[in-house]
Amino acid sequence: MIRGALAAALTPLRDGGATLDEDAFLPYVDFLLGGGVAGILALGTTGEGISLSVPERRRATALLAGAMAGRGAVIAHCGAQTTADTVELASRAGEDGADAVAVIAPPYYKLDDAALLAHLTAAAHAAGPLPFYVYEFAAASGYPVPLSVLAALREAVPNVAGLKVSDTPWESFAAYLVEGLDVFVGPEAFISQGMAAGAVGAVSALASAFPDRVAAAVREPEGEAAAGMADLRAFVESLPRHAALKHVVARRGVPIGEDVRAPLRGLADDERRRLDEWLDA
Repeated sequence: MIRGALAAALTPLRDGGATLDEDAFLPYVDFLLGGGVAGILALGTTGEGISLSVPERRRATALLAGAMAGRGAVIAHCGAQTTADTVELASRAGEDGADAVAVIAPPYYKLDDAALLAHLTAAAHAAGPLPFYVYEFAAASGYPVPLSVLAALREAVPNVAGLKVSDTPWESFAAYLVEGLDVFVGPEAFISQGMAAGAVGAVSALASAFPDRVAAAVREPEGEAAAGMADLRAFVESLPRHAALKHVVARRGVPIGEDVRAPLRGLADDERRRLDEWLDA
């Protein structure tokens, strides 16, 4: 059973984002675990999964899972544009070392309920017997997963365990706090409110670079760390987020580059200076 603070892990890249930086995976995972997280979500939005090829995603999952070495949970995000790629990733996730699978609704085409249910059902079946989580993020997929589709999915497949919900505002998030499903909070500003309403933890982009702060916020949802999440997220979002988070991790002693996969971009010199000044302060 997966609970607590999970980092939405970055994917270490090199060569301008063209290649996995395999040497950086173990020190990066050590850094995350040292910050107190209970596990990771691999290859999600923060991990640039949608921009990587299927073989790259499988290799990155295997590297992250190998680095975890049983020290924490690994949820592999297997969502892709096509059902075929999603099923391939989900069916191999256990072989690659993952403990569970998450899938976002395919972006670009707004699927109707029947098409979305068929896609998620195929993915969940492929993932079995691993627990399956729906990754609900309407801003990224372009549309929400209807609650009726979620209910039908639970009836069709036995391994549906819960959701990672990244929707805002609170009313959109709260709709997915469904009895019998484990919900992980995506928006860090909702950690306190979400945990009070029954969420079992958080899957956090900020935890990719600030695992100690997010772990503290999940441990004490009414504490100071949780109260500061909104401001921290707002600052990070004022910059190219992926490169900024990688720069923070490097500043915190991990041998990881700022490289991101195009069309994402790196930090401009003035952005890097602003980030460094903020970190120094």
